[in-house]
Amino acid sequence: MKKFTKLALVSSMAISANAMAMQAMDDAALSSTTGQDGINIGIGISKITIDKLYVHDNDGLSTTAGDKPAVAAVYEADGVTIKTPAIAAVPGGLGGTGNAGAIGINGIEITGNMNSLLESHNLMDLQIDSDAGTNGAFLNIAAQVSGLNIKIGEISVAASGDAATGRRGVVANSSKAILSGLTITTGKMNANIQLGSTPQGAMIKLDTVMQGGLEISDLGILDNANGGQVWLGKITVNDAEGSDLTINSKVNVKANGLELINTQNAKGTDIYVQAIALGAKPLKNADGSAFVKLGARGTATMGSIGDVEVQGLKTYYVAGGTPVAPIFAQGSKITITGR
Repeated sequence: MKKFTKLALVSSMAISANAMAMQAMDDAALSSTTGQDGINIGIGISKITIDKLYVHDNDGLSTTAGDKPAVAAVYEADGVTIKTPAIAAVPGGLGGTGNAGAIGINGIEITGNMNSLLESHNLMDLQIDSDAGTNGAFLNIAAQVSGLNIKIGEISVAASGDAATGRRGVVANSSKAILSGLTITTGKMNANIQLGSTPQGAMIKLDTVMQGGLEISDLGILDNANGGQVWLGKITVNDAEGSDLTINSKVNVKANGLELINTQNAKGTDIYVQAIALGAKPLKNADGSAFVKLGARGTATMGSIGDVEVQGLKTYYVAGGTPVAPIFAQGSKITITGR
């Protein structure tokens, strides 16, 4: 018991001496030890699958020509209001019924592109900060996105199911395929999102270089009524004279819809379409999971017409000025609205 008492006394003296040597750390020292304030999130999902995806058009296509009124789209650029041409009214003779239809995608699979992964091997890394801002507070989300392989199954149109149910789907046996499906391959890239005030000038800003460019493969555009298709083996999109793809884009949600503005690389874009073929549908693999590759389809009715290459493609959009004297900027501007 005496030995235990002596040991406890020596231990307490040692702890007291160490405690006296400790000092409170100020904020700067604490920051250098623990890292900057904010929240870091690493999304370590290795695979995402979706069985079916439907986009429902609840009123279909009008049965009456001119039923939807023409509405001019209006936007502002550099303080100048510019009106775009009015949206055309529905013409007659298109076979519309006014009944709900749906675009369906039969399966989506997203996995990492092993040739272009983040160092963390996460699907996405996020850094989240909130700031008082000079013109209003905002939330800033910096994102690093791994390269992805996105496999999209057959895309079809069908009669939409009962709108009264929460899980409506489509009417059985009403589907008509319009695309055989496709695979999209991307390289790693960065994005920045701001919510609240947006001092960066957009809700989502991409100012990055996609490693290896963009690749779309195994795309078949189907003529369901006549049984044929246009087959595109592979499409690659890169900076002109380069192997990567520069992305400088802004995404905003405005009162009249979604606005996407892309500033193109000064040299333009190179597009290469490999293995274009016309004719009958390629056969599926033995397991029925996907169309086999060009050249191994087992059908002689689909003939290749070769490859198509476009070098230095440049696009322009109106970025300001007036309708009489517009100011053009290299890139593109796309507005997506509902009706």
